[in-house]
Amino acid sequence: MVDSQLRNVPVEEYLAARIRRAEQALVAHHESVLREFGLTLTQYQVLLTIERQGGLSGAQIARACGVTQQTMTGVLGGLTAKGLVHRTESPVHAKVQICNLTDEGQLTFKRAHDEVSALERSLSQAFSYDEYRTICDLLERATSVLVKQTRPARPRRTGMSEGTPEASGPG
Repeated sequence: MVDSQLRNVPVEEYLAARIRRAEQALVAHHESVLREFGLTLTQYQVLLTIERQGGLSGAQIARACGVTQQTMTGVLGGLTAKGLVHRTESPVHAKVQICNLTDEGQLTFKRAHDEVSALERSLSQAFSYDEYRTICDLLERATSVLVKQTRPARPRRTGMSEGTPEASGPG
């Protein structure tokens, strides 16, 4: 689409706005379903990661889920307190704990995953195979553009530069 055509498109029809609405609807669905199991979306992602890969450290799970180790420490603490995750000392490194699902964690994950997977089936069935492949390809292309256009994080400024009115204070 050329810039002149885009100028006539209402803001709510921008591609980025449509992708955002789809993402919001997806998250709202998952949060609603997972709430029934007492889980947050992050907790579900952790259970999914452990169920699929098993025997991971908190740092490995944090990387897989795209969160900081500090965030993961809290999430794993909550899942452990709920009896869904069991942590044991690593046989290789005494300061590292390895996470696995408890029997209750496996059961809770399976039930929650069945519900979350129902949406994937519904989405898949809403399209022909060719439409499904086309949507997947287009979303991959859009994701690639978004990743390329995203600037690397810059360090935050902690104070004002000298010589600015704000830095020198009043009068």
